[in-house]
Amino acid sequence: MKNFVALFILGVILFSLVSSDAEAQRFTKRRRYASIGVNLNAMNYFGDIVPEADFTSLRVKSTRPNIGIEYTYRMYPRFSVRGNFFWGRITGDDRKSASQNEEENIPRYKRNLNFRNDIKELSGTMIFDLYENRGAYTRRPDFTPYVFVGLAAFHHNPKAYHGGGQDLAEGYYELQPLGTEGQQVGGNGYPTPYKRIQIAIPAGIGFRYKLDRLWDLSFEIGWRKTFTDYLDDVSGQYASKADLLAMGGEKGKASAILSDRSAQSGFPGVIADPSGTPYGHLNGYGVRGDQRGDVTDDDWYIITGLHLTYIMPVRTRGPKFR
Repeated sequence: MKNFVALFILGVILFSLVSSDAEAQRFTKRRRYASIGVNLNAMNYFGDIVPEADFTSLRVKSTRPNIGIEYTYRMYPRFSVRGNFFWGRITGDDRKSASQNEEENIPRYKRNLNFRNDIKELSGTMIFDLYENRGAYTRRPDFTPYVFVGLAAFHHNPKAYHGGGQDLAEGYYELQPLGTEGQQVGGNGYPTPYKRIQIAIPAGIGFRYKLDRLWDLSFEIGWRKTFTDYLDDVSGQYASKADLLAMGGEKGKASAILSDRSAQSGFPGVIADPSGTPYGHLNGYGVRGDQRGDVTDDDWYIITGLHLTYIMPVRTRGPKFR
């Protein structure tokens, strides 16, 4: 899948370089136009808290809503530029995405981690229509498939839900400040804290339908290649609970409890923590060095949905007479 997306992006860029110069010479400014729109989407993610490490491993239970606004400017017969702002949520839960009855997914069920993450994205994309329109916007095709690629900046803030108990109140807890994999401990071989503002490469396909003279309706799916493995706050190995508790106060306690939830998964065989903390764990979980996620793959998120756009009519000037 990674190779496919990389080739897709490269192909779109090469196509734009070849076609835009030639089209620029034949497309007058009077035929350029802008449109504004609203988006209603569904949002999913691919990362460590999915049933299996495969791009097809998505479940409807983890789908969440996403909304957005856009501004598009058509520059050439096939080429437009677009700015978007999206707000949406991704989520994952080992107990919901995995099952005790699915042998291949039992390890994830035992891990018992969960998260939700509200993502705000500001993006700029280049859109390339497969059917060109050299005339005015009123003569655009009734149906147009297209591809797009661009650059995005987004803010994310993963949180985990705890149902109460273990001297921790019920509610959602921001995970980045807690450093559940030892990021806030400092040194000692632990990773550094991850940033909550990140960049991504959006790329995808869409189909645009002309509703009437000024309105279009599009269906679009876009993948976001990110450069972080922490959309779900899970990446590498467990930290020592003793090191997390040493941060002190509620922060240290919350970090130690939320870093490892295996003892609450419902599986028998909970054992005491070797570092002497009061929190137990299942064998293979919760001890420093045990695998918590897959550090070799960054996380992705996917936005799929409908775009309703309104074309702002172009004012034309009539000929001047003397």
